[in-house]
Amino acid sequence: MPVNEYKPGSGFPGVIGRTTDVSSPAWPEPPRAVPGSPNVLMIVLDDTGYGQFGCYGSPMETPSLDGLAAGGLLYNNMHTTALCSPSRSCIITGRNHHANAMAAVTEMATGYPGYNGNIPFENGFLSEMLLQHGYNTYMLGKWHLMPSEQESPAGPYTRWPLSRGFERFYGFLGGDTNQWYPDLVYDNHQVEPPGTPEQGYHLTEDLADKAMLFISDAKQVAPDKPFFLHFCPGATHAPHHVPREWADRYRGRFDDGWDAYREVTFANQKRLSVVPPDAVLSRHDPDVPDWDSLSPDSRRLAVRMMEVYAGFLSHTDHQIGRLLDFLKETGEFDNTLIMVVSDNGASAEGGVTGTANEAQFFNNAPEPIEDSLEAIDELGGPNTFNHYPWGWTWAGNTPFRRWKRETYRGGASDPFLVHWPRGIRARGEVRTQYAHLVDMVPTVLDVLGIEPPDTIKGVTQSSLHGVSFAHTFDNPAAPTLHHTQYFEMLGHRAIDHDGWRAVCPWPGPSFTEAQQPFGTPISSETLSQLDANAWELFHIDEDFAETRDIGADHRDKLIEMVSLWYVEAGKYGVLPIDGSTLARMIVERPQITKERTSYTFRPGTQTLPASVVPRVLNRPHSITADAEIPTGGAEGVLICQGSMAGGWSFYIKDGKLTYVHNYVSRALYTVSTTDPVPAGRHELRFEFEPTGKPDLATGKGAPGRAQLYVDRHLVAEADFPVTTPIMFNPGGLTCGANPGQPVTSDYRTPFRFTGTLHSVTVDLAGELITDADSEMRMHMARQ
Repeated sequence: MPVNEYKPGSGFPGVIGRTTDVSSPAWPEPPRAVPGSPNVLMIVLDDTGYGQFGCYGSPMETPSLDGLAAGGLLYNNMHTTALCSPSRSCIITGRNHHANAMAAVTEMATGYPGYNGNIPFENGFLSEMLLQHGYNTYMLGKWHLMPSEQESPAGPYTRWPLSRGFERFYGFLGGDTNQWYPDLVYDNHQVEPPGTPEQGYHLTEDLADKAMLFISDAKQVAPDKPFFLHFCPGATHAPHHVPREWADRYRGRFDDGWDAYREVTFANQKRLSVVPPDAVLSRHDPDVPDWDSLSPDSRRLAVRMMEVYAGFLSHTDHQIGRLLDFLKETGEFDNTLIMVVSDNGASAEGGVTGTANEAQFFNNAPEPIEDSLEAIDELGGPNTFNHYPWGWTWAGNTPFRRWKRETYRGGASDPFLVHWPRGIRARGEVRTQYAHLVDMVPTVLDVLGIEPPDTIKGVTQSSLHGVSFAHTFDNPAAPTLHHTQYFEMLGHRAIDHDGWRAVCPWPGPSFTEAQQPFGTPISSETLSQLDANAWELFHIDEDFAETRDIGADHRDKLIEMVSLWYVEAGKYGVLPIDGSTLARMIVERPQITKERTSYTFRPGTQTLPASVVPRVLNRPHSITADAEIPTGGAEGVLICQGSMAGGWSFYIKDGKLTYVHNYVSRALYTVSTTDPVPAGRHELRFEFEPTGKPDLATGKGAPGRAQLYVDRHLVAEADFPVTTPIMFNPGGLTCGANPGQPVTSDYRTPFRFTGTLHSVTVDLAGELITDADSEMRMHMARQ
């Protein structure tokens, strides 16, 4: 007998009598997808430029992605926001990034509606929409869609993946992670990677494995139930980590340098019709040195960094290919709507020379080339956090100018592939219609025949900002429906309107021409000057790569475009314009607890993200462990933060109490006791007292006096000439162990403490022990 069902919210169609023998049941109808509904697979790459897929002309090998282009559609006019969190918010909501409160990455959230990093619940996620229509929903990889302060085990969890419509999640919550030692979250709890680099572990492979597992789990119960899989590997964001054999495939392939790469890629793009036949290659960027001007050592280093990046991209393509092969084997491939995109253009965060440790870039402390050369054979491996020079960034965005974080097309135009054999007849064709990431959700809903929901979880929903481009699937001549799109990223502004493009670069068209660094703040007076004099105008319909500024000849058009930018800015909450970066990263933000100066940690608890741990840099602080040492001694980490890329660790080894500060992987500053810590329960304490001021602009944190105490008696001290100035990345803090990559090579992870550790307290009040007698004895002993 069929089950009597009714739609939830409608009247009960059964009969309720005094007893069940005179009653008839009915059941709320579970959400079911329309039979034959396609699966939806979104693949979001990271920091991958327009000229880096093979099908977009690159000499790098991406056969899996090229296969999707050959069997589907390649779009040459897709636009992003020029930065990751903002772009990802557009992809998943169909709304513009300032309306999502995601003006920049979540680590730069500030206290304005368009900037605070809290995506409004009225801007529903595609996962939440499809969940209402009978889809399984899975999120794999990079999240980066909530305030950093909410990433801890204390939550709130309301903006974690499982609270935004995803039934299962496996990945990392922040902006990047070590590919060999990732910070992993499984659903709502932290987990350790299932393997080590020595065992062949790599995050991208793990993500592909879990994606296939999630699908398999559900299909064995409900084989006809469609899924939405949001697959977001950390690739190709730094660190560029990849097994050596993948990088070695490219030995010698980039020896001619970045200028040659651009010429080859541009020629291929014309041959593949990825750019118009009349397109002109953008100028040589003033910030990028001529390849021939580099020393032989600089060229050798730059070549290897690019070989590693290329191997990373090809390795990622291979993992995507494994996932696609799985869909073919299970019969799901032909009826899966696949969209592939990058969140922004290629990244220049490696600086002009590249770096073996990206944390040096974020701390304004680029390493000398001699240091990088020492690590050349380790690039891509577990002991580096590497990023290539921005010459390769510029080349990776061929044919456009500039890069990630800037709203020229090099930052805001990206590869975009669509593949759906059962729903699209066209094969291997290029589409030129204008599109933006906000158009992806409307297109998916259009294809599925689903109206945007009026409410999600009782919250009235805002209107979508994008438009569907499904009408272009089988009609290359279909008109563009997306006519106007604003851009703003860290003060860099642009607007597209019906084939015209206006750009107001900040701090200028290049750092060289501006004579000001990235991250320079914008005052009200400066903004007025910029609006009067700095906007550039391009007719993209006739100048694909933004090579001819014609603003002087079309002043009326330029004024119209600038005015239109302000209309859009008002509509989507773009103001106030903020060009700063460092100030935004260190701004005080709301915490889930009131401000405090004392933090107590206990062993066995989860690693905490840098956003919620005590800020010990450039200030007096103490670290006090309440620990018991058994007879025979103990060893292990009492508490630590960071990794080999930079951090600190307080530990016991060979019986000796030790503190080490890893200064951006360039130097280890250590203070250690001479004698072992005796058996018994002790107060083990480290103190740091600055002896000078930090110089953030030159990458130098405060120097200071480091002291160790056992039961409040001074037992060791040292002077640290410099400390980390701004941040640790990775910056997780762990009590009782050092999971993942070690802060120092003095021990092997996880180096769990083998005694009894009751608690560790970090105090920022600046109240340090004064023990004149002990200090005098220590100084005398050092003479």
